[in-house]
Amino acid sequence: MLDIPALGHIHRTTARSSAMVNRALRLLHVNATFDGDGAQYTARGVIAGDSVLQITLVSGPDTQLTRLLLTHPIVLPSLVPLRLAFGGELKRGATSNLRIFDPMLLAEREVSVRVAAETTMVVADSADYDSTAMAWVPVHFDTLPAFRIDQESGGWTMRVWIDAQGHAVRATSPAGFTLQRSAFEIAYENFRRRDTVRLARASATAAAGDIIAATAIAAGARLQPAALAQFRVRLGGVSFNGLRLGGGRQQVSGDTLLVRREGPAQLTARYRLPALDTTLAAFVRPEPLIQSTNPRIEAQARLILQRERDAAKAAELLTHWVSGHVKPEIASTIPSALQVLERQRGDCNEHTMLYVALARAAGLPARPVAGLLYLDGRYYYHAWPEVYLGDWVAVDPTFDQFPADAAHLRLAVGSLARQIELARLIGTLKLEAL
Repeated sequence: MLDIPALGHIHRTTARSSAMVNRALRLLHVNATFDGDGAQYTARGVIAGDSVLQITLVSGPDTQLTRLLLTHPIVLPSLVPLRLAFGGELKRGATSNLRIFDPMLLAEREVSVRVAAETTMVVADSADYDSTAMAWVPVHFDTLPAFRIDQESGGWTMRVWIDAQGHAVRATSPAGFTLQRSAFEIAYENFRRRDTVRLARASATAAAGDIIAATAIAAGARLQPAALAQFRVRLGGVSFNGLRLGGGRQQVSGDTLLVRREGPAQLTARYRLPALDTTLAAFVRPEPLIQSTNPRIEAQARLILQRERDAAKAAELLTHWVSGHVKPEIASTIPSALQVLERQRGDCNEHTMLYVALARAAGLPARPVAGLLYLDGRYYYHAWPEVYLGDWVAVDPTFDQFPADAAHLRLAVGSLARQIELARLIGTLKLEAL
């Protein structure tokens, strides 16, 4: 469970996962659930034979079935420490490279694992209530040997201290989060009793230059009528590895990022719909939660575009339609394009997923991207689509911009599995508008 205070509000998300494995730690099936502000997303995966992972996605009333071909056994993130402990690999300096499958993100990623250190740690294993402090406090401690496991992936490092049985003792992430083994009452009751009103009020006074842990819609922000044509910003505080800063409208020089809004030349399509370039096939195919071949999505795309075959004009029509028909509304769940089409409301992620699905249904190559939106001296998390017109062009159906203005700073390309990598930037990325 995670509560993030942002601009006077507490945003709660809860993630749960459970898995069944055999004695060799081979995955048999896995369930993952994500809850946010009353909405829920569930993924259930079952290994069929040795070569297929069959995944059932449930988002609201929509159920989607997808299959992933496997070239090797699946390793879940939570099983990495157990594999090291059971395999007798808890020796300082030991290294290994793994491909793990994250059931919350429905994606595989490469992870480099190293046993970096060994020490003794003290943890609270029982607690009692202190009426003076009005909190649960430790009354007994346990001492145990612990090993520090460094897991590097996508330019960031997760450090986990585990015991000899492979169970986590302490973990830290680049986003600034710390997980600590403790007595149940300390972990749960003190969390439940904390002063959320004070936390919310403290978050209401974000300073200029801050990265806001909420979208512009959730913060009630509005874009200025005059679109920004060019924006230059200096980046610091983090490694740029894994970020998609360069390409298209964005140019990187050292620690400086220059964003230029596309002009008439970039908005002239070099082909007619549907796109036939095989190198773009991945951007017109459906994928989990982007149901571009669903009959309802296809029918809506035809209704919007009618007989339009000019790719640029089609991209603009879709921008205006999504903006005009999807009501801006705070959402904290994982978006499904089909569900957004039915409900016609949501945040920037919902606008983006529906747009990408409609575009792909029409044969217009499109992809979701995510990054930051600069507005009134602050930087907000934001997602928007890019369409291919000869190069990738940013559009923003959330704020009805075609093309999107230069205040959009792209940091990640792809669906949730890529966008979640932005979590490492919270509290560490420093930006200075030039």
